[in-house]
Amino acid sequence: MTPQQARAAHLTRRQFFSKSAVGIGGAALASLLEQDMQAATSGLPTGIRGLEGLPHFAPKAKRVIYLLQNGAPPHLDTFDWKPEMEKFRGQEIPASVLGGKRFSTMTQGQKQKLVLPAITTFKQYGKSGAWVSDYLPHMAGIADDLCFVKSMHTEAVNHAPAISFFLSGSEQPGRPSMGAWATYGLGTESQNLPGFVVMTSRDKESSCGQIFYDFYWGSGFLPSKYQGVRFRGSGDPVLYLSNPDGMSREVRRGLLDDLAKLNEEHSAEYADPEIATRIAQYEMAYKMQASVPELTDFSKEKPETLEMYGPDVMRQGSFAYNCLMARRLAERGVRFIQCFHAGWDHHSNLSTQFKIQCRDTDQPSAALVRDLKQRGLLDDTLVIWGGEFGRTPFLQGDIKDVKRWGRDHHPYGFTIWMAGGGIKPGITHGATDDFGFNVVRDPVHVHDFQATVMHLLGVDHERLTFRFQGRQFRLTDIHGKIVKGVLA
Repeated sequence: MTPQQARAAHLTRRQFFSKSAVGIGGAALASLLEQDMQAATSGLPTGIRGLEGLPHFAPKAKRVIYLLQNGAPPHLDTFDWKPEMEKFRGQEIPASVLGGKRFSTMTQGQKQKLVLPAITTFKQYGKSGAWVSDYLPHMAGIADDLCFVKSMHTEAVNHAPAISFFLSGSEQPGRPSMGAWATYGLGTESQNLPGFVVMTSRDKESSCGQIFYDFYWGSGFLPSKYQGVRFRGSGDPVLYLSNPDGMSREVRRGLLDDLAKLNEEHSAEYADPEIATRIAQYEMAYKMQASVPELTDFSKEKPETLEMYGPDVMRQGSFAYNCLMARRLAERGVRFIQCFHAGWDHHSNLSTQFKIQCRDTDQPSAALVRDLKQRGLLDDTLVIWGGEFGRTPFLQGDIKDVKRWGRDHHPYGFTIWMAGGGIKPGITHGATDDFGFNVVRDPVHVHDFQATVMHLLGVDHERLTFRFQGRQFRLTDIHGKIVKGVLA
């Protein structure tokens, strides 16, 4: 066998298409890199521009800030007041309400499911008359800016699958997250920061064992340049941004230019979109060397602004710090910002840890909405607050052991709120029954929520698709209806 024959025998399919004399490789390369070439000719850096033809219609929101409360806040103790439950305190929840529903393994075999009304008191606030827990006075103060959706429901009963379902439309890891879909379709206005940024925080007591999995902000089968960039909670927000000792910024610039030429040659040969991602990410890292230090410098923030976010705002990695960072990222054109906060998993510490969670998240959440509004950014920024499901109206644990009270996971009816970005303010959409158990009016499924978010961004959720494994995939799978009742 000649060397030429040996080479032909080991030629891979990718090499065949990339090297084909009939132009298949060139056509594939042109298709894969079309967005990058458009960006280059427009003077914009790689990865800024979205797909041609998007947005599909005029958007109400340019960006999204998702304050995801990992662990699931108890809706009955926060926003969904059910005074009728007092009549049944300590009694078995009616079988007609329970209806054979499944729960987590922690209470699936519990012999008694005793009704536990709200552990807080509620009052009405604002012109809208929204009922809000006394543990959340700051959110209560912006009630007229909020749209409460009290009829959310999902299928997932455990944390990671439920969060994955909310963010990617699938309980199984591997699908693109909502932020990846948004940046893939719409690009980003920011030239010096990623289009999709993620920040995480947790309670100081580390009472919640929830893990922040990378697939919560992954790009799935989309090119990896659309995955979220996680900012760390201590030290440098992003690893390896600093130049090694002895390397100047000018030397690094030259190194990246030479590396880009090598990668471009490799890309032209193999037509692999991940090579284009590599080029874009090196370039973005270089730009972030200058943009991130400025982003994280709070010294120019007014004292009253810092005070508004609360006493924890200067502690890197706190929820308050991340909320202020979210506003600064929004100002700089970042498309999708996710702030996760873990600590809401109240299986046996509802009587103690719930109040701490409210204290840590209430003031920063309300401050973010106020801050955006004061700066004229709320009108085109969609803010979302909520968990992956709710928590049960019945008690987990012994009713006599007050310090160990808890609530189990509850997917059948719970509350989130949204503000700004085309959302109708000062309203409540949907309702649950007198036990906060089942949705009785205007149900909103997770896919409906996703369809609505994409609609507010100017995207038809049925038309933003990506072909993978022989079929067209989308965020909402084959489901989802826009919740018109929440639109301004």
